[in-house]
Amino acid sequence: MKKVVLAYSGGLDTTFCALHLTKDLGYEVHAVIVNTGGFSKEELATIEARAKTLGVASFHILEVLDTYYQEVIKFLVFGNVLKNATYPLSVSAERILQAKSLAEYAKSIGAKAVAHGSTGAGNDQVRFDMIFQTIVPDIEIITPIRDLKLSRQEEIEYLKKHGVSMNFEKAAYSINKGIWGTSVGGKETLTSSEFLPEEAWPTQVTETSPKEIKLTFVKGELKGVDGVVFENPVDAIQKVQAMAAPYGIGRDIHVGDTIIGIKGRVGFEAAAPIIIIKGHQLLEKHTLTKWQMFWKNQLSEFYGNHLHEGHYLDPVMRNLEAFLEDTQKYVTGDVRVLLQPYRFTLLGIKSDHDLMSSKFGSYGEMNKGYTGEDVKGFTRILGNQTSIFHKVNSHD
Repeated sequence: MKKVVLAYSGGLDTTFCALHLTKDLGYEVHAVIVNTGGFSKEELATIEARAKTLGVASFHILEVLDTYYQEVIKFLVFGNVLKNATYPLSVSAERILQAKSLAEYAKSIGAKAVAHGSTGAGNDQVRFDMIFQTIVPDIEIITPIRDLKLSRQEEIEYLKKHGVSMNFEKAAYSINKGIWGTSVGGKETLTSSEFLPEEAWPTQVTETSPKEIKLTFVKGELKGVDGVVFENPVDAIQKVQAMAAPYGIGRDIHVGDTIIGIKGRVGFEAAAPIIIIKGHQLLEKHTLTKWQMFWKNQLSEFYGNHLHEGHYLDPVMRNLEAFLEDTQKYVTGDVRVLLQPYRFTLLGIKSDHDLMSSKFGSYGEMNKGYTGEDVKGFTRILGNQTSIFHKVNSHD
């Protein structure tokens, strides 16, 4: 029997895939969950129990949270990456690391194929396929849902026929949870005009009293929250999420262009990512030069788009990561944030590298580095070319 590594989540699609690959195609199925912060221990135990009833040869959990941070999330923070100025790439970043981990695992056990439950309608099929064909180019890629063009009802009928017992009632909202945000899809996101109702959000609002928190960044990485130092930034991210999510912060709907060329909407809840990115960006405004900020903005947008569309393994991404990391040398300091229901306010920063230093003058008052006469001459030279253009063309 040929070994196939199946990207498994325990949902309808991957449950169908596990059974179909075993019963109909005769594969030795190795079901693998890549945990990027979206599953509790109890959920993982339930998923494993279900997988074993489907006849899989093995069930394995790849715990990759630290790798996810070091190889992906860290650079999304360094780049202040928000797609279309809104979305922190909650799902797309996660899929990239999951596909990479699955490909490496398939290679390690000598699998002859990899499989995933993507349909033919979304972005994930492209992300998985591109990573697989690069890391394990000689391994077959099997996508039963996409290849058989199955409807949800057809999958349900197949599983019932084979005696599989699970909750076949589709939830009103589809949820995908990870450390860098939770996506929420429902009937409202299929329209252009509706917003998700309160009950659709995974975290309900339970905090109503304003609360000020302090984020401490060291060379661009979040290392402290309210004076508590975290060796691992993953723990700091989870702390911010626990504090801010009950305020209903970080909820929005992203509207974007899919890789395959259609428009799409998805709701998301990402309190920690949004607060961390915005806090980090404010600290950078104080500690980076104008041209560092300019080029970071250009390159970060490309980096985010390229990652979103599955090009994580393009070598240009490593070049950009080197640039982004180099810009963080002096991005160290504290950011004060006020949490309130449904919103947050960046109150200010403190940093030894703050370029808004009063030693060199105060905005709106006399600067200590030059005189008014210096400015007069500078302005005449700065505007000289524009002045010449208008004098030459004044007859028009």
